[in-house]
Amino acid sequence: MKLSRSAALALAGALLATTSAQAEPVKLRAAWVATAGEMAVLMAFKTDVAKHWNKSYSLEAIHLQGTPSMITALAANEIELAPLAYSTLGLAIVNAHMDDLRIIADDFRDGTPGWYSFEFMVLNDGPVKTIADLKGKTLATNSIGAGPDIAMEYMLFKNHFTRPKDFTVIEAAFPNMNSLLLERKVDLISDLTPFALDPKLRAAASDLFTQRAAVGGETQMIWVAHGAFLQKNRAAVVDFLEDYLRIMQWYFDPPNRPAMVKIVSDFTKVPLAIIDKSIFNQNDFYRDPKGLPNIQALQANVDMAQTMGVLKQHLAVAKYADLSYIQAAAKRLE
Repeated sequence: MKLSRSAALALAGALLATTSAQAEPVKLRAAWVATAGEMAVLMAFKTDVAKHWNKSYSLEAIHLQGTPSMITALAANEIELAPLAYSTLGLAIVNAHMDDLRIIADDFRDGTPGWYSFEFMVLNDGPVKTIADLKGKTLATNSIGAGPDIAMEYMLFKNHFTRPKDFTVIEAAFPNMNSLLLERKVDLISDLTPFALDPKLRAAASDLFTQRAAVGGETQMIWVAHGAFLQKNRAAVVDFLEDYLRIMQWYFDPPNRPAMVKIVSDFTKVPLAIIDKSIFNQNDFYRDPKGLPNIQALQANVDMAQTMGVLKQHLAVAKYADLSYIQAAAKRLE
C-alpha cells in the first residue's frame, strides 16, 4: 500500500522518536555521604576516562547525610544506587522489608590491615581518657544507624553501656565534627580523612579508639540496587561499573596523583597537602581493584548488628549478592 506524503512523514517521525527514546541513556542516581574518597561524586571530574558516560547511562550524584537516609530514598525510588553500610543493609532488608535489594559491588572497606579506619576522637585535655569516661557524655555521629554509629555503639555495648540511658548522641555532618569537639560542644566525634588530619584537630585531640578496634576486623560498604531495576538495565549498569573501575584506577595511578590531588582539593576546599597525605593511598580506606566486596566480613558485620538488637533477625548476606555485574565489568579491564 502506497502511503500519502503526510502519512509517510508521520510514520518517519514516529520511528525517529522511537529510536531516539531507545537511545536515551539510563538515568542512574547514586547517593554519597562524604568525599574525598567517594567515587560516585568524583567520577564527574574524569569523564574523559569513561567509555560509556552519557551514552548508555547518565549519572547524578545525590548527597545525603548518611546511609540510613538512603533506605528512604531507595524505598521512594529517588535513587537507583546506594553505597550502604553493613548496618543499613540489614535495616533495609530485615527491618524495612526491601528484600529485593542486591549487593552488586564493593564501595570501600574500613579497617583492612595496613589501611585506614574511622577514628573516634576526644580532646587531649578533656574529661574522657577511657571508654568508661564516656558515661553521661555527648557523642557526635554523622547519622544514627550508619556504619560508624553502630561501630561506636558496639564499643560501648561491649562495655555495658546502652543508648540513651548511659550517653547522648547528636548528628552532625563530617565537615562539622572538628569544630564541635574543639569548641567542647561534644565529648567525642566520629571522624575520617581528610577532615581528621586538620592540624588544629591533631594538636588538640587523639583517638580514643578506631572502628577496627570496636568491631574487631573489617567493616564493609557495598553498592546496592533494586533487583528489578538491575535486571531491566543490566547492560547500562555493567557499563557504569566498568567506568567506575576505570576512573578509580585513574585516581589511584601514581603518575596522575598531582592532578588527582588538585581535583579533590578544589572540590572539598581541603588543603592540597592534607589531600595528598590522606586520599587514594594507604592512609585511605581500602578499595578492591576489581570492585569485589568481602562477603565474609560483611556477614560478620551484620551478625554483630543482630547481636546488639539493631536487626530483628538473622540475615544471610550471600543470598542478596549478585556479583555478576561487577565481574562482567572487571573482565573488560583485564
